[in-house]
Amino acid sequence: MAERPDVSEFGSVDPAPPSDGLAVGKLRASLCDEEERMFQRMRALFALRNKGGKEAVEALAAAFDSSSALLKHEIAYVLGQMQDDHAVPHLIERLEDIEEDVMVRHEAAEALGAIGNRVAMSTLEKFVEDDEIVVAESCEVAIDLLNWVSSDRLDYSD
Repeated sequence: MAERPDVSEFGSVDPAPPSDGLAVGKLRASLCDEEERMFQRMRALFALRNKGGKEAVEALAAAFDSSSALLKHEIAYVLGQMQDDHAVPHLIERLEDIEEDVMVRHEAAEALGAIGNRVAMSTLEKFVEDDEIVVAESCEVAIDLLNWVSSDRLDYSD
């Protein structure tokens, strides 16, 4: 079987190949451009994820103002993949916004669990009883993950 070039270093198959060689500012502009084709916005999103760091996290979070729930869901997903603590306040904000699309709120909760920063625990606990069952269940999973990671059971071979 041939090696798949579309499998990222994060172990996921991305729906668009990352843009090559662009600076964070240009990627941010493309990602936040509501007139840009979604494929190009996704390319910028995955390029920012691959770059990593605070500037990339801030560029990704800026696109949470988008009108596209799909894009915002992908942003939350990649922020979870990046496991960067700088993303935590942005993800908490998405989870706390009850006007936000349920798909985005659910992914923000899961990303908070993936990042593993216990600063998110009180927010996750607050929404474990959310009216949207998918949000409530995502918070439950994230809480369990945070508890598991911070416990003495750091043997991940289970």
